Amino acid sequence: MPDPMGFMKYRRQLPLLRPVTERVADWRDVYQRADSQLIHEQAARCMNCGVPYCHNGCPLGNLIPDWNDLVRTGDWERAADVLHATNNFPEFTGRLCPAPCEAACVLGIGDDPVTIKQVEVEIINRATDGGPLKPFPVAAPSGRSVAVVGSGPAGLAAAQQLARAGHATTVYERSDAIGGLLRYGIPDFKFEKHHIDQRVAQLEAEGVTFVTSCHVGEDVSLADLRKQHDAVVLACGALDARDVPDTPGRELSGIHQAMEYLEGANRVVAGSLDAPPISAEGRHVIVVGGGDTAADCLGTAHRQGAASVQLVEVAPLPPPQRDSARNPWPTWPIMLRSGSAHEEGGERNFGCAIRRFIGTEDGKLQAVELVDVLLGPGFTLTEVEGTVREIPADLALLAIGFGGTQDGAHLEQVELTRNRRGTIDTDAAWQTDAPGIFVAGDARRGPSLIVWAIAEGRSAAAAVHEYLGTGGALPSPITPSSMPLAAH
Repeated sequence: MPDPMGFMKYRRQLPLLRPVTERVADWRDVYQRADSQLIHEQAARCMNCGVPYCHNGCPLGNLIPDWNDLVRTGDWERAADVLHATNNFPEFTGRLCPAPCEAACVLGIGDDPVTIKQVEVEIINRATDGGPLKPFPVAAPSGRSVAVVGSGPAGLAAAQQLARAGHATTVYERSDAIGGLLRYGIPDFKFEKHHIDQRVAQLEAEGVTFVTSCHVGEDVSLADLRKQHDAVVLACGALDARDVPDTPGRELSGIHQAMEYLEGANRVVAGSLDAPPISAEGRHVIVVGGGDTAADCLGTAHRQGAASVQLVEVAPLPPPQRDSARNPWPTWPIMLRSGSAHEEGGERNFGCAIRRFIGTEDGKLQAVELVDVLLGPGFTLTEVEGTVREIPADLALLAIGFGGTQDGAHLEQVELTRNRRGTIDTDAAWQTDAPGIFVAGDARRGPSLIVWAIAEGRSAAAAVHEYLGTGGALPSPITPSSMPLAAH
């Protein structure tokens, strides 16, 4: 039974961020830990609605009202059990998911929604305060083996589910460390890497084997991997970065893909590099794009000591609040969002595009020419007369998203092709045209949310388990026809 007055007694409140001057001097989490009283009050705002639309907003189907009420009553241990029933890695989603559940919160119709994401992360924080995560008792060995290619959230979720069903599961990762983009693609100030390490330790204790620095398609063929295992799950992400090849001056030095920049910086923080291959120190930085990756570049540039940082985004300035007429509840609200990195400095240019990159005689970037644009149907851009200007820039970072999964020899080895969206086609059971080869996460769905990656990994694991025909139960897969429209 919820607190019937909770949403009236307490206002929405998030934990404080560390002061800007303090946090830009290090790479630690920007948030301070929330005290129990604050989280109790925020959980008490949940109304336990008769029809909890937060379930519709969450691709994992998290039992949000249930664990909110357990937090309200102080039963943190049971809250962690209920949270883990649907989400393998709440410490990932609680920090990195944009919280479509909050956008669908019924309280949000006329008030500020419940701080679902923050309650979630505090549940797992308290579950790990007492020590390492305990391994889940696994089933008796099934005698079947599965290879998982890729160790991002989709691959790790699939691996954990399969191992817990008793299948011998091996994860193959081309990088030198487990985690996919979580490892080197996201800065530590947003997501500290010990969260990955503690889950890897749990998965290893549950029987999952990890093979790093193994590029499937080169170090081992996908065809051979299929012969060695009873099934294969491709969870290799969507890392085919978009570019601006037709923009004059693109060939100049000093223009890089965002992930090239972030990976080098994050490897320095991890201790595997002494200095970043690309540094913003003392430089005028232009970040093309306005999403999470652009914000990660912004925060990283601040910490490296950039002289200035400007973000350039073709989309117009969003409204400060949901436009209920065009963008009604419970759909995802199109509105201005500012993260911790935006509070640290830099300038955001909306409705703006780069006309050309300007270089020195020896081919180095020294400036960009900007122009205001109007965004039309089909992503057409119309320049606004009289708005052309030039600003200094000696480092430009392209953070304009991904077109789909990368092409490679592994696809040719089993005759898989990418579709026009750049992803790999499957049937409703996550299986490709090649028997026994399944696809999960961004490689199947396209660039999406971390919560969708985990949901896809769990669903693909259920499909593999059924394919292997060894009996026992796993969570039922979410079929494409049952995916909530609000999350697309």
